[in-house]
Amino acid sequence: MIVEYIRYKIENERQKEFEDAYKKAAESLEVSPHCLQYELSHCVEEPNNYILRIEWDSEEGHLKGFRASPEFQTFLEAVRPFFNNIEEMRHYELTRIKGEK
Repeated sequence: MIVEYIRYKIENERQKEFEDAYKKAAESLEVSPHCLQYELSHCVEEPNNYILRIEWDSEEGHLKGFRASPEFQTFLEAVRPFFNNIEEMRHYELTRIKGEK
């Protein structure tokens, strides 16, 4: 499994549009066999900041599976207006350090 994080900076007046775009984009994630889980978080301390977290079955599943699928085109169409708002887009591997309660 690999985790993708995408950090966005979205102006207040575009936040509803941004969240609506991700509601639409999420439909593509839902049907992808490579997407295990996702969430969009909104920062409390800096309200212009968002982080999208997507768990993929593998980096290859994301880059070669999802990105080669028809669902990716639908995903892109929904979020393309916000590409210039991306501050970071990276894949991370999980470590063994974690806690559960």
